[in-house]
Amino acid sequence: MKFSLTKSLMAIAIIALLAACGANELENNNNAGSDDTGEKEVLTMATSADYPPFETYNAEGEIVGFDIDIANLIAEELGYELKIEDMSFDGLVGALQAGRADIVMAGMNSSEDRKQNVDFSVDYHHSMFTFLSSPDAPVESLEDLEGHTVGVQLGTVQEEGAKLLAEEYGFEVKSVDDNGILIQELNTGRIVAGYMDKTVADGYLAEGDLVAFDDTSTSTPGTAVAFPKGSELVDDVNQVLEELIDSGKIAELEEKWEINQ
Repeated sequence: MKFSLTKSLMAIAIIALLAACGANELENNNNAGSDDTGEKEVLTMATSADYPPFETYNAEGEIVGFDIDIANLIAEELGYELKIEDMSFDGLVGALQAGRADIVMAGMNSSEDRKQNVDFSVDYHHSMFTFLSSPDAPVESLEDLEGHTVGVQLGTVQEEGAKLLAEEYGFEVKSVDDNGILIQELNTGRIVAGYMDKTVADGYLAEGDLVAFDDTSTSTPGTAVAFPKGSELVDDVNQVLEELIDSGKIAELEEKWEINQ
């Protein structure tokens, strides 16, 4: 009788142990972005918050924009707490390489040159490039740029594109830290035109007395999330982005932030 009771108690203990293991496994699968304490792990995103409407500061000093909304959706879906670090655009790739950021979202185009140093998600946005100029000295074509200086933001795909165009159309390229400085250079006549993403250019057109023409000479790479080489986040982020694209959420956010497609 004692032997049978002992075996029964052992069987009950084993069943309880297996049930607990199964529950823990299920809990772990449902908390992929959580640590052992159940708290959310931090997803650090580097950006350059001088690029409205993709990322900029609002009146309350918060970083907001098209990319920020998408980043929050990605973090929420994957179970992370999003932390945003603002820095200069030309330092973003270095931040990934140095391990100071998990992802970059900054209206960054997935150019072939950048792919040598970082991995990219699927593209979630495409836009054109635009030349801004003063109405006192309007630039209406690429031919008008010959012998003049064109400003671009340092480290951008527009900088790469402008240097290629400069060889063909005979203008100088001046690189500056951000688009705000670019507009100052334009307003003071130190450059004849500023070359930037069309959506960003449209924002400056709405704010100031400027004119523009679109560059239709090249097809531009899309906007994507950047990762350190070999990042394990790429597949998970791609899955979320594809769901956001298929569901129409990305298009909804483009409309919210008045982003031209």
